[in-house]
Amino acid sequence: MSGHHHRRKFFTLKPVVACVAAAWLMPAGLAIAADDAALDTVVVSGSRTPTESFELPYSVDAVGREDITEGQLGVNASESLIAVPGLVVQNRQNYAQDLQISVRGFGARAAFGVRGVKLIADGIPATNPDGQGQVATFNLDVADRIEVLRGPFSTVYGNHAGGVIQLFTRDPAEKPQVSGRVIAGSFDTFKIGIGAEGTKNDIGYLLDLSHFETDGYRDHSDAVRDQAFAKLLFKPDEDSKLTIVANSLNQDDTKDPKGIDWDQYRNDPASVDDSALNYDTRKDISHAQAGATYQRNVGPHRLEVSAYAGQRHVMQVLSIPFFLQNPVTRPGNSGGIVDFDREFAGFGARWTHNIELDEKLLSLTAGLDYDWMQDDRRGFQNFVGSTLGVKGALRRDEVDTLTSIDPYLQASLEAGRWTLSAGVRHSRVEFDVNDKFLSNGDDSGEQTYSRTTPTIGVMFRATDDLHFYASAGTGFETPTFGEVSYSSGTGTLNLGLKPATSEQFEVGLKAQLPLRTRLNAAVFQVNTDNEVVVESSAGGRTVYQNAGKTLRQGVEIALDSKITDALSARASFTHMRAIYDESFVSNSTTIDEGNRIPGIPATMLFTELAYAHPAGVKAAIEGIYRSNVEVHDLNQDRAAPSYAIFNVRITAEQKHGPWTLGQMIRFDNIFDRGYVGSVVVGDSNGRYYEPGSGAAWYAGANATYQF
Repeated sequence: MSGHHHRRKFFTLKPVVACVAAAWLMPAGLAIAADDAALDTVVVSGSRTPTESFELPYSVDAVGREDITEGQLGVNASESLIAVPGLVVQNRQNYAQDLQISVRGFGARAAFGVRGVKLIADGIPATNPDGQGQVATFNLDVADRIEVLRGPFSTVYGNHAGGVIQLFTRDPAEKPQVSGRVIAGSFDTFKIGIGAEGTKNDIGYLLDLSHFETDGYRDHSDAVRDQAFAKLLFKPDEDSKLTIVANSLNQDDTKDPKGIDWDQYRNDPASVDDSALNYDTRKDISHAQAGATYQRNVGPHRLEVSAYAGQRHVMQVLSIPFFLQNPVTRPGNSGGIVDFDREFAGFGARWTHNIELDEKLLSLTAGLDYDWMQDDRRGFQNFVGSTLGVKGALRRDEVDTLTSIDPYLQASLEAGRWTLSAGVRHSRVEFDVNDKFLSNGDDSGEQTYSRTTPTIGVMFRATDDLHFYASAGTGFETPTFGEVSYSSGTGTLNLGLKPATSEQFEVGLKAQLPLRTRLNAAVFQVNTDNEVVVESSAGGRTVYQNAGKTLRQGVEIALDSKITDALSARASFTHMRAIYDESFVSNSTTIDEGNRIPGIPATMLFTELAYAHPAGVKAAIEGIYRSNVEVHDLNQDRAAPSYAIFNVRITAEQKHGPWTLGQMIRFDNIFDRGYVGSVVVGDSNGRYYEPGSGAAWYAGANATYQF
């Protein structure tokens, strides 16, 4: 079938019928008040100025504090982001590799961490200049909301902004208070935390410490995580605000269970491959950063300046077989242990100018972002003699430096029933490698990627309760440092990788329906050239190459409703067709045009029915469906099968004078359904499958004392 035919076939009728049925099989009278709906939350993603999501010409949702904290462990962002349409958050059950997150298919190929999706916390990037990010640095215990921006306007955030996920921590309480919380449950999971906050002499403070540990659902998957967070809020006058935040994350000896093959998954999903045990695959992570943001209103205008800096250390033991590290036959192989120290820093500034023109409002924003990162990166053999999994001879020693500088402009014009928004950003990313390990040749090199990415959107207010919108834009994704680190055969640098470029289109509607019902719906298409795809993956190391054209087309629908004052419901549905739109050759094998892109489910559905008793007791049941997922570009190996699981949570809260007490109990996968939670795309040994957890329970309690 030709590429022309693929583009014409948008989506089949069956998923749309399923979506409509899923939405309207909920109890009659689905509704939620505008001031209660998460979909109506004031957001800054996309517009960079506080605006109700209902008034913006693109897809942006906010997950509120209640959905992030109530009845949740506060460990993985997947707990609350699962309800956002267009977003795939796959829990690997592997704290060494972090969550696998993709937005409309961007980021699905990430072997570890998050790529293709921009992560930001309190205005500070949690994504490196090359596009690699770590969502584990998000501190969910102090989160106020998480905003998820999808579609063309994501590109106004520059390189790797296939989507944008922003976390905003809450401001300190006015009255001083202290709090404590504890959670325990399946797989010897345990979490404890303490906090203090308040405001004195116009200075607000928020402090939080937590300790988490688990043996994990799978063998060889235990982890320990310690997090610390501090926030200071100064208000010198009524027009200005200075916010200082600092946070740290430490994970020592985090085990890596890796993927397993199909037979292992079917016989014992909690098992691991022998190589994980033989080499004791694991990772140590130490991360600390601090930043400051100053905001000042100058009449109707606004100035914002921010700066940040931090350090990160990672030591990871892979299961690369020792014979592949032979310095004679494999002189370019950099060993089976990754060890690097990273320093990073950056600043941003923007000015927003608001002008009233004959009952029209024109908002102009000009800004500049600068980000810098430097790795002192080393590689070692993962054996000494016959002892595996220990640091051996040095095989790599280099200094990697990345810088990016991005000026941008945005504008929004409101005129009657119409709103026109536009933006343009110029991204310039520089890679520089200084090789200090010269016994196998000099791998030093540099590469510069640059791209200008415009975007435009329009919204029409048919009525106060029904808005239509359309938007279009271009995107830009450089390879990450992890993707250029290895090439096939020699293991040397792969600086020949080209950046992927994309064109994105979206049309949608936002409606407040009768009986207090909120509806968001969007149809989108993404055309990408030079998609960076997995060429091979083995022993924890992945090699990448450029493919040709890819095509993603889909529909997203979200409903958020209140049936009665006590009973509410919400649902989100995504159907996406993600294919290679032209054939290409990988490892001397032709990948056919029309093959599905691995790691991306075609259909996802989330539903929730919640009950809140006036006495402070709340209960909810969640349903999650995900269709099958291809594991390799060839689409010939067994796909990870579709699954449906259900979770239940119950919370209670009581107030006694200065005390607020809370309790929770949670049951995940209540029918103990076996399923594949995520996949390792293109694994050369066929170890694609990362099983999801079986049935699990968690219980916790918290207490707050207000002075």
